[in-house]
Amino acid sequence: MVGPDRDVTGEEHVNSLESEAHRLDAADPGRRHLFHVPPAEGGRYPEVAYLAGNSLGLQPRATRDELLADLAAWSRLGVEGHLEAERPWLPYHELLTAPAARLVGARPAETVVMNSLTVNLHLLMVSFYRPAGARTRIVIEDSAFPSDSYAVRSQARFHGLDPDTTVVRLTPRAGEDTLRTEDVTDFLAAEGDTVALVLLGGVNYLTGELMDIPAITAAGRAAGAVVGWDLAHAVGNVPLALHDWDVDFAAWCSYKYLNSGPGALAGVFVHERHLGDPGLPRFEGWWSTAAATRFEMTPVSRPPATVEAWQISNPPIFAMGPVRTSLELFDAVGMPALRERSLRLTGYLERLLDEVTADRPLAVITPRDPERRGCQLSVRIGVGSANELTKRLRHEHGVIADAREPDVVRFAPVPLYSTYHDCWRVADALAATVEKH
Repeated sequence: MVGPDRDVTGEEHVNSLESEAHRLDAADPGRRHLFHVPPAEGGRYPEVAYLAGNSLGLQPRATRDELLADLAAWSRLGVEGHLEAERPWLPYHELLTAPAARLVGARPAETVVMNSLTVNLHLLMVSFYRPAGARTRIVIEDSAFPSDSYAVRSQARFHGLDPDTTVVRLTPRAGEDTLRTEDVTDFLAAEGDTVALVLLGGVNYLTGELMDIPAITAAGRAAGAVVGWDLAHAVGNVPLALHDWDVDFAAWCSYKYLNSGPGALAGVFVHERHLGDPGLPRFEGWWSTAAATRFEMTPVSRPPATVEAWQISNPPIFAMGPVRTSLELFDAVGMPALRERSLRLTGYLERLLDEVTADRPLAVITPRDPERRGCQLSVRIGVGSANELTKRLRHEHGVIADAREPDVVRFAPVPLYSTYHDCWRVADALAATVEKH
């Protein structure tokens, strides 16, 4: 690979690898032209190699015009836009339902776009975390995203329980970086009668590991627990079949792989077997009641037998527009095609990283099995800090990646807009930045 001590032979090798990347891009193009790619602040290329879509996706070029069209309806129609806009605001959220359902493998009645991720998790736990008797525990992964940890601990406290004993944090085996499926299923088989809720990340934010959602869901439900999933790093990244997998509930954000903008609206899935259950506790508000009777202004809610019963407030239209635009793009391309390119692109980056890490204090901690990961490879660094390394990659080489302190740098070759040349630039930049052993 390339480094500060490169010789002629090394230079030829680098040029050969870069030429290969260009050939692969010509043979296997993505949809980069549909996105705004930021200009580079360092390096010798005009655009950044953007490998941080697992933190914030790039802006689709269509988003601006679509959003301006919704704003124009407001300026032209005022309040009448609720019914008379080209995309009327009153039922606007319904435009997102079917494409969101297709993306997660659900039925439209099971899917709604609303709120933000952690707010939705709390609303869902109101319904599905029901500690009783000896069955009180919540199972998460030890490397869960901190917001999930805070949420489940606060839920335990809300129910008068000690979060230190109520929340079970499953850890990988000694010397390993990721959980095995059997680590979860064996625990549920042994201690499932004490578990009220299993709430795991579908794709782990830190390691990029794709959990076996159907196997773990089946094990949790067989143990008598409710099984929910945080799909922040899974939606738009890997194919999902939430209905067929019998998942109880799930929630996800849309600003990562769904490219809907910072803090964009999130999504919720509730399996149809729970819909219309009058015994299920649920917080309610203006949008929880049936649309057909909403303007009768009665004091008692009449919720529909769909996941829309979990809605509370009327949706923010200008926040929904970018989500709708993104979902239309996913509908047009299709998750099967995206997953196939993701496997090729991530495998290519892995091959390049193998060469770089062989003689440097770097190690890929993401599972090598392509079926056990999405489009993220996490690299543990042995010297220095993750933040400092990502700063150098950006300012010296025009490569944007994501740091998770103290020692993990995450690279996400997103199949919609990342290129093989981006992957080559990552490997080349790492080789030039991190000294050999």
